[in-house]
Amino acid sequence: MRRALLFALTLLSLPALAVELKPFSASYTADWKQLPVSGSAERSLEALDNGVWKLNFEASMLVASLTEQSTLRVDKEVFLPQTYLYERNGLGKGKKIEYDFDWSAKQVIGSDRDTPVRLPLNRGLLDKSTYQLALQYDVAAGTKSMSYQVVDGDEVETYDFRVLGEETVRTKAGLIDAIKVERVRDPTQSSRKTILWFAKDWDFLLVRLHQVEKDGKEYQIMLKDGTVDGKAVAGRQD
Repeated sequence: MRRALLFALTLLSLPALAVELKPFSASYTADWKQLPVSGSAERSLEALDNGVWKLNFEASMLVASLTEQSTLRVDKEVFLPQTYLYERNGLGKGKKIEYDFDWSAKQVIGSDRDTPVRLPLNRGLLDKSTYQLALQYDVAAGTKSMSYQVVDGDEVETYDFRVLGEETVRTKAGLIDAIKVERVRDPTQSSRKTILWFAKDWDFLLVRLHQVEKDGKEYQIMLKDGTVDGKAVAGRQD
């Protein structure tokens, strides 16, 4: 259960594209098939000064809390992370990760649970928050298969995704037409399954996430309400 809780908290914290970022905010509920527990999360994107954007995620679940924050720029349709912060408390031992993306020195410098991190930095390298924004906008651009290089601890990992098709999602904001996307994993390495739904008519905002763990435990994260570019998300009504 602990692993499922951590994964749910991390994912929400759930971007060849013409990138025109729009501010958004979204609230989510989380439910577990096997357990009578629920949680909540808030995710937002806002413009700061000088072309910098802040992607923020905060979640609470049982006695756990998580904060994940990235700052980024977009240059010639490429996401350029600037800083990354991840803090988790309440589920066993706490965890803190910090990265600075130094584009002049072409290095990622930071720490992961007090372990120093130093990695070479090239265009296309993303953090664990910014890649989700990249996925959102690649799906919006009609891309069917996506691959991202992501800083993961003191290494760079490849995260692969593919589009499965279209589906209507029933949310508290109404019926929302969405693009269904699957995380692609090597079945010989992991039996975990992750599926995400992005709203077609709302700048491809994440509206649903379904996760199956190795032990068969399932949980779901669903949009409660949100705004995109100042406009309230509203789906169709039955």
